[in-house]
Amino acid sequence: MDAYPGRGGRGWDSPDSTVGVGGGSSGFAGGLCEDVVFVHADDTKPWIYFEELSKKYDTPLITFWIGRRPTVWICDAWTASEILDKRAGIYASRPRMVVFGELGPGQTNLVSMYYGPRWRLHRKITHHGVGLQQVRNYRSFQNDESRQIAYNILTTPESYEVHLERYASSVASIIAFGRRIAKTTDPIVSEVLAVMQRAAELNVPGKSFPMLMESFPILSKFPNKIAPWKHGLGGKNGRGRPFYYALAEEAAANPDQPQSYSKKLFDEAPKHNLSPAEISSLAGNLFGAGSDTSSSTLLTFILACCAFPEVLAPAWEELDRVVGPGRSPDMDDEPNLPYIRAFVKEVFRWRSVAIIGGQPHAPIQDDVYKGYVIPKGTWVQGNVWAIHRNERDFPEPDRFNPDRFLKDNAASRPFPNERGYMTFGWGRRVCSGQGLAEQGTFLSVARLLWGFRISKALDAQGKEIPVDIFAYTNGLNIRPEPFKCRFIPRSAEIRATIKREGEEALERLSIYDGETKYNFSTYNKK
Repeated sequence: MDAYPGRGGRGWDSPDSTVGVGGGSSGFAGGLCEDVVFVHADDTKPWIYFEELSKKYDTPLITFWIGRRPTVWICDAWTASEILDKRAGIYASRPRMVVFGELGPGQTNLVSMYYGPRWRLHRKITHHGVGLQQVRNYRSFQNDESRQIAYNILTTPESYEVHLERYASSVASIIAFGRRIAKTTDPIVSEVLAVMQRAAELNVPGKSFPMLMESFPILSKFPNKIAPWKHGLGGKNGRGRPFYYALAEEAAANPDQPQSYSKKLFDEAPKHNLSPAEISSLAGNLFGAGSDTSSSTLLTFILACCAFPEVLAPAWEELDRVVGPGRSPDMDDEPNLPYIRAFVKEVFRWRSVAIIGGQPHAPIQDDVYKGYVIPKGTWVQGNVWAIHRNERDFPEPDRFNPDRFLKDNAASRPFPNERGYMTFGWGRRVCSGQGLAEQGTFLSVARLLWGFRISKALDAQGKEIPVDIFAYTNGLNIRPEPFKCRFIPRSAEIRATIKREGEEALERLSIYDGETKYNFSTYNKK
């Protein structure tokens, strides 16, 4: 059996880089997988390119080579479930990674760690911070920060994007460091998001030159001065690592700040022999990832409202019937808001932030799938874009349609997991913050739908400005390119409720007020 499809049994170290798509491929399980040489120079996003190949060759799996290193791309939900969920014990590890491993945090970071005892410890610690049971304790301040979104958008709707970023960063900061981020001008918001976006851009297979170091590790040994491909990688300490450690240390040492994840990290550091690098990674993962992904998801929600206004009327009807204008919805209303729940699921499905399923999985041993071997250490990537656009599972996939998640609806289809989407990954590497993200997204989506008519912006002639549902950034995590829109309060009573609740929420959130003495950019220059 071929170790890799299309390589004639030559396996991992095959030097052949001339075989094109389908060129002599023996296939993965008799044609399931095609051999692709892909270092693209045009604007095609890799997940779109691999989706097109999957459709062209009618295969759920694509093997992609850069030099000597293959990546198996999974483009089908059922195949992803079979390999990454049902064989989670085999696919729980990471491959060797140069950019995010040897040049980055490596084995001090849960995201890039190999599967083993230290990874299990980090996972357990992270679970104590954002596990499904723990996030229930965050509902109060998450709800109040969501009320602040509505209040801020009511006041300055043109700045909706920075309001969403402030919200997401503030929730993550309260959990991680015990203090909120009150102002959109707080430099932590823009600087941390910029670093997260840079990291995402570096991890685009076939599109990012630094990714060539994964296939040619010798490139990582060149001095920075003569290695432009290493620009922005930040060295072994990383741009954010000393900064995150400083924030965590500051929070842990401040007796006046509420209990936080950072305080727990420092309390448990001696017990678990946590290094400063590990503390930095644990705190930074929670703060950085939570800030970036949550705000990106809400931007997608707003884009969908602008592009598909027909989905709003059922949401308004349900919210008016269940909640009314005198208060905004909260988590207690969730069981009685099936359409809003479906709306949130469709947000996660329609344009998932982690579009290629996060960092690659790797089998801890040789594995056999339908008669073919996937060798130990192979990069295995889930193409969430293709998975969520399969017309068998999601008819008219580009249409934003919450009905597909309503029980017994004609648009609904079987799916290999109960949630109906694969936004947060698979198996033992599923995103630790899934519960927090789902809870926060429900609160914010429900509240903004309840409060506003969200629609396309108007030009000088009063005509609607079109939005492009495919205009997204290119990276490991994606978000819509900037677009203009309108937020109009749905009634005078709702406007008054938004204002009242926003002011009350601000008072309750004051217990988390505080400022850090550290600045991201200046700290990293020391």
